[in-house]
Amino acid sequence: QVQLVESGGGLVQAGGSLRLSCAASGRTTLNWAMGWFRQAPGKEREFVAGISWNGGSTYYAASVKGRFTIPREKTKTTMYLQMSALTPEDTAVYYCAADPSALVLSRIPRHDYWGQGTQVTVSS
Repeated sequence: QVQLVESGGGLVQAGGSLRLSCAASGRTTLNWAMGWFRQAPGKEREFVAGISWNGGSTYYAASVKGRFTIPREKTKTTMYLQMSALTPEDTAVYYCAADPSALVLSRIPRHDYWGQGTQVTVSS
């Protein structure tokens, strides 16, 4: 059974940067489509960024494009999210997700594999 574990969240000032990690346990390789979602208090979970199963392509929500990056050096079992130019509107719990049956991760948050989430708080 694959488990996803996020880390790297925390408190940062507006304009700052953070790097989130999502590590998959239970396998030695993970050639799955993966991605990041976030959920702010009182809001629905929303897509942030995704990477194809082979790491060949990445795609982003309009709200984070140009500020957030999934480094293409996705390892066999770990994915990252590099966040920069953070604003208070980026404050949320960030979740990683994975789909073993897709080439790219759907932007709809209906996936079989989720991490427990990591809190990102951006102060103004």
